[in-house]
Amino acid sequence: MNGRATRIDLFNLSTIQMRVFHLAWMGFFVCFFAWFAVAPLMPVIRGDLHLTKDQVANINIAAVGVTIFVRLIVGPLCDRFGARLTYTWLLALGAIPVVAIGLSHSYASFLFCRLCIGAIGASFVITQFHTTTMFAPNVVGTANATAAGWGNAGGGVTQAVMPLILAAVVSLGVGETLGWRLAMIVPGVLMVVMAVLYYRYAADTPQGNLRARAPSADGAAPVRPSARASFLAAARDYRVWMLFVTYGACFGIELTIHNLAATYYVDEFALDVKTAGLYAGSFGLLALFARALGGILSDRIAHVHGLGGRTALLFALILMEGLGLMLFSRMDSATPALLSMLGFGLFTHMACGATYSLTPFVNPRALGGVAGIIGAGGNVGAVAAGFLMKGAGSMKEGLFILGCAVTASAFCAAAVRFGSEHKRAERQAYVDALEARDAADSARLDPVLQ
Repeated sequence: MNGRATRIDLFNLSTIQMRVFHLAWMGFFVCFFAWFAVAPLMPVIRGDLHLTKDQVANINIAAVGVTIFVRLIVGPLCDRFGARLTYTWLLALGAIPVVAIGLSHSYASFLFCRLCIGAIGASFVITQFHTTTMFAPNVVGTANATAAGWGNAGGGVTQAVMPLILAAVVSLGVGETLGWRLAMIVPGVLMVVMAVLYYRYAADTPQGNLRARAPSADGAAPVRPSARASFLAAARDYRVWMLFVTYGACFGIELTIHNLAATYYVDEFALDVKTAGLYAGSFGLLALFARALGGILSDRIAHVHGLGGRTALLFALILMEGLGLMLFSRMDSATPALLSMLGFGLFTHMACGATYSLTPFVNPRALGGVAGIIGAGGNVGAVAAGFLMKGAGSMKEGLFILGCAVTASAFCAAAVRFGSEHKRAERQAYVDALEARDAADSARLDPVLQ
């Protein structure tokens, strides 16, 4: 197991595996909070900067577009330098544009800052890479999905909390024009604090940080793949690109809803900013349990049906997501729209969890490259959805077309196949993890029984 944990013990912070688990989801939570902190404030910002509909659409596209390239880079960097340093630098540098966006007074400067903020969306890849290196095959799907899901909840929390922070600032006698700018200091400070915590308390592997690891038996330093080799190895595997598409169909839709939900409820159903933020926030809060549920189901199904069961589950979840999205687009009042959004949102988050429950098994030797490319697919999906929404006659029409596209993309999940030898190896690793867990449990019980 190379020191990987065979169970998730949430309240035990004495092991490096569980410390990394909690730091990973908290880091992603803070990044996601900051990434979409301006989204629920857009109705106010739109008026302050006199933005047009097309300009708002361009800003939404910029927010997720740059993440594509940063995710492609960050994954292989984790292979080369380790997750701890990569995450620390991303958090520290990412805080700069988050605070700086409050200095924007034109469309161009706001667009530039929003583009730079999008880079922190790459934190997801580091989170998934780090938890994968810490947990054994019997629980890695659950660990990945839970860490990502709790981190994704930052997108829901920011939808509900940022309008409240703005209201608190305004209550001090500050106008909304200055208020939204001051409110953006909060997520920036949180990112700096998280960078310090990650550097201080995380480790790259169960054996320690990469720089501090002992040499091998022959005296040679541990071999680490180059970022380029990791990327190329992942890019040559067709299964990576199939999952690239499916992740675009689930996480891409999640990002799209985070960007436009508050504005959608204001424009379509005449809700006020605070209420619209709460409605939009409920979608993100599903991540608290729905992503984890997708990972748990994937691990449970794998116990009986192996890797084939994981792919079948992913196909079913994306199919239901697409059908639910089409239903959401046809709602004509706020309450039915909210209920249908929660319905398709459940399948969306579960599909995200199921995708990264499958990702660790595609090519373990190029884990960073695989995680980076598939993660970038989520943002490619969001960018494509952004352009589609921009060109559609209305938001309702655009959402319906998106639902059709998501439904069709489910068949990419069905196209993911693993060879018999690969299946046997992963099955054996799963069994070994269960045996290691049982042996550890027996060792803990023996002193008590004696």
